[in-house]
Amino acid sequence: MTMILVKNIKVGKIKLSFFVLIFFFSILLIFETKAIENLEGKNVDLKILDKISSKNELIKLTIDEEFVYKDLAIKSMKCTNSEFDDIPEIKAYIQVRDLTKEDNNNVFVFNGWMFSSSPSIAPFDHPVYDIWLVSCY
Repeated sequence: MTMILVKNIKVGKIKLSFFVLIFFFSILLIFETKAIENLEGKNVDLKILDKISSKNELIKLTIDEEFVYKDLAIKSMKCTNSEFDDIPEIKAYIQVRDLTKEDNNNVFVFNGWMFSSSPSIAPFDHPVYDIWLVSCY
């Protein structure tokens, strides 16, 4: 009788340990998912400099919506914000089309990631306009 009781206690301890392990693992996954959700934004702020008039303007973009600014069609596909790091880094995937070029309407003047801290990594090269990333929220 005591041997059966000892086996039941061991099985109970293993089941309890397994339950506790799965419980902590699920909590870890939930918090990690929440942290990733907080880093992705739904809006992007860009500054556009008109090199001819020397005026700059702040524009607000919503993710996956195209915004037309004079001769440019600008669309932000995704943005992330690393607010939990010591040195915050904001990056956004931006597509820019020049609307004056009618023959290549589907070709992008810029198609890539922009970084707020280092705009020279992937520079936007246009003779009239300059664009840089300000924020993601």
